[in-house]
Amino acid sequence: MPERMVGKQAPRFEMEAVMPNKEFGKVSLEENMKNDKWTVLFFYPMDFTFVCPTEIIAMSDRFEEFDDLDAVVIGVSTDTIHTHLAWINTDRKDNGIGQLNYPLAADHNQQVTRDYGILIEEEGVALRGLFIIDPEGELKYAVVHDNNIGRSVDETLRVLQALQTGGLCPANWKPGQATLKV
Repeated sequence: MPERMVGKQAPRFEMEAVMPNKEFGKVSLEENMKNDKWTVLFFYPMDFTFVCPTEIIAMSDRFEEFDDLDAVVIGVSTDTIHTHLAWINTDRKDNGIGQLNYPLAADHNQQVTRDYGILIEEEGVALRGLFIIDPEGELKYAVVHDNNIGRSVDETLRVLQALQTGGLCPANWKPGQATLKV
């Protein structure tokens, strides 16, 4: 039986990544915490696939909304930084992802994917897992699902905003609406 992660300190990570300027760098949860940022960490199975670019591009297209909410977005797969860079350098019309506004991290040794409980061991790839971590390093939200279904950027932003209210948000709560009174 998997251990509960939400409400606990998130597994710490540091990974090599392709940064928005297409240079190699590092991303880490500690750095985001030091900068008092929320972390939106999303895993996808692999580069040069079909559903993955739709999510990656959609997140990049809405990057400013995450940035306005003091959130750092990091995409992760078990591919290498070199494969990430090749995919970024491939035009979108050719199944590439083009220029991104956030880093793509490489968990080539699969440790971070394993730490977050979403590694498909026999394939060496991640399930579609999305984790929202607060600036203190507490895992506040986790959703994991089958690799055939892309995620909703609208829902990710809604949940991030709901978490940032610090209040009780009812079903179908939308930003700007009141939270529940106790």
